[in-house]
Amino acid sequence: MEYNKEIAAILENIEKVLIGKQREAMLSLVALLADGHVLLEDVPGVGKTMMVRALSKSLDCEFSRIQFTPDLLPSDVTGVSIYNPKDMEFEFRSGPIFGDIILADEINRTSPKTQSALLEAMEEMNVTIDGVTKSLKKPFFVMATQNPVDYEGTYPLPEAQLDRFLMKLSMGYPNEADEIEMLNRTDQVHPIESVKPVIHREQLLDMQKQIEGLYVDGTVKQYIVQLTAATRDNPYVHLGVSPRGSIALMKAAKAYAYVQNREYVIPDDVMYLAPYVLPHRIMLRPEARYEGITPAKLLQNILEEVDIPVRRELHG
Repeated sequence: MEYNKEIAAILENIEKVLIGKQREAMLSLVALLADGHVLLEDVPGVGKTMMVRALSKSLDCEFSRIQFTPDLLPSDVTGVSIYNPKDMEFEFRSGPIFGDIILADEINRTSPKTQSALLEAMEEMNVTIDGVTKSLKKPFFVMATQNPVDYEGTYPLPEAQLDRFLMKLSMGYPNEADEIEMLNRTDQVHPIESVKPVIHREQLLDMQKQIEGLYVDGTVKQYIVQLTAATRDNPYVHLGVSPRGSIALMKAAKAYAYVQNREYVIPDDVMYLAPYVLPHRIMLRPEARYEGITPAKLLQNILEEVDIPVRRELHG
């Protein structure tokens, strides 16, 4: 795959730290460029934190980490006003939500009330503290991790909150050769220390603006809507992909086209990204689980059944 030079430099930086996860790194970067967020469901220790740190250092952005625990309060995320007796005034001390790139670690370990504090900020780009609304600056990218939902002591995210994430990814364990290479690279100094910025905040914001202007042909938009509509009409589906999911898929496809040096979206972009953008937005009926049907399998069937638009030069 041929990336533009800025994207290639960022991915090369991440590869120094996280070996063998080029796809996950690229998809995370696509979500960032699309001004979306990522939910990463996986077991501990597979490199989730390192990937986010490498991404933030590559972009010269402020990195924040929120470790979600059962006793975490919403104010621990958003910040709190503290009375200063010297000045006889309240001073606001911002929470980690005011960073640029945020790792929300084990989001399903905390209460729904605290989860909502983060998810409200993701949706509205501001937080309300003591009746005062404070805007968040851009870029603002959240990568939330969660343990598999069958672990004890978790609070699974409701469907409406899952819908706020542009993509849901899983990294998995490295293969033997990649894990040996990890041992070699971390034998003395961790490679994260050698990661230097390759683009600045202003460049990232400019990229996001350029992506907004990329061309999406009417046939591609129709293809996106046909895919999402097929999830709503399926007899195994209790809750299909909402219009927000259609918008998310188009935004992701535009960002994916950009990283490949194209000024327009093609159906292949939509097909490639759909398995990462749509399944977590699908809620199945109980009988589907009994028959071994998962949202990912159902979507794969839909991708095979829905006609792909005739491929042509979509943008002159």
